[in-house]
Amino acid sequence: MTKEMTDMQMNKHSAIADAQGLFFGSAMAAFGVLILTHLGLVTGQTAGLAVLISYMTGWGFGPVFFVINLPFYWLGLRRMGWQFTLKTFAAVGLLSLFSIYMPQYLRLDYLHPVPGAVLFGMVTGAGLLALFRHGASLGGVGIVALYLQDKTGFRAGWTQLLFDAGVFALAFTVIAPGLVLYSMLGALVVNLVIAINHRRDWYVAT
Repeated sequence: MTKEMTDMQMNKHSAIADAQGLFFGSAMAAFGVLILTHLGLVTGQTAGLAVLISYMTGWGFGPVFFVINLPFYWLGLRRMGWQFTLKTFAAVGLLSLFSIYMPQYLRLDYLHPVPGAVLFGMVTGAGLLALFRHGASLGGVGIVALYLQDKTGFRAGWTQLLFDAGVFALAFTVIAPGLVLYSMLGALVVNLVIAINHRRDWYVAT
């Protein structure tokens, strides 16, 4: 997502529309994390690192995810502008809060890892699409990837892929290998949902 694309998206929506988009996207992502942690799985990007840290330390995902993202806002401000950075900060904060309080009101009894991983991918992908649509993200590695691409020419996709490879490699030392494979299925579904549906030409500017 370039700064020009982000700026165009900023001008499409009212403050109320943006607020509901951020709320919806963050809530769906938090529900995805609830499914993920219920199954003992991981995912890619900064969220995946936060999940692994929470597994290894016993710390809650929400606080870990919020703290991990703090260093990235400066890059976001430089690369994407202040509106994107503020919205991303809000989305990260909402996701962190939802992930703290949602388990108190929503508990899962049984869910097989295969449909669970697919469901995680679908709801998380939907949440990310909503955030992208309203000029926000969940911070983290994507911002660094775009920054490095600007500075060095190294493709952002490769940076994200290398980071995810490191997260999943670390996951093999933390959770069972079978759970890592299920986790990869979930990550694949997330990426497919975004790759297929995140197209600006499908939307009508308002």
